[in-house]
Order: sequence, then structure tokens, then C-alpha cells
Amino acid sequence: MSKNTATDPVKETCRMIRLARSYWDAHRNHACRLHRDMAMRLYEGLSKEQREQVPQALRVWLRYRSEKYFGPQRTPPGTKGRKTRRI
Repeated sequence: MSKNTATDPVKETCRMIRLARSYWDAHRNHACRLHRDMAMRLYEGLSKEQREQVPQALRVWLRYRSEKYFGPQRTPPGTKGRKTRRI
């Protein structure tokens, strides 16, 4: 008997991380950011035992991308490199 992914938070979290990772690989930054945020919210809602069920490769990717590319020290999307127009 298989569980539905909607009722299994660990499987749903893994699915969201994999989806965000596929968007990252395809250079779809906005979609990656959106799905990474969803995955992060799901991951943060898991208990310690449930978090350990998430494969380490997915946990590492989520943490690495979160800190390096989406952390508070990063420039918000769409603001870097924008030049002001002089008249």
C-alpha cells in the first residue's frame, strides 16, 4: 500500500527540493526561488526524525542554495546591474 504524497510531508519536501533543483539547472531563477521557498517552508515544518529521512544530497543542496544564493546578504532579484537613465 503506497502513501499519497499529499499526506507524506517528507516525500512532498523531497519533491519540492528536486523541482527547485531542476529549475536551477535550467537557469529558471524565478521558478527556482519560488519552489525553493516552498521546499524550505515544508522542510522547516518537519520534525527532527522526518528531516533525517530527507536524503542528504537534497538537504545539502537546499542549505547551500539557501545560504549562498538566496540569503539576506544577496541583492534582491532585478536590482543588480540596473543603470539609472540620465536625461
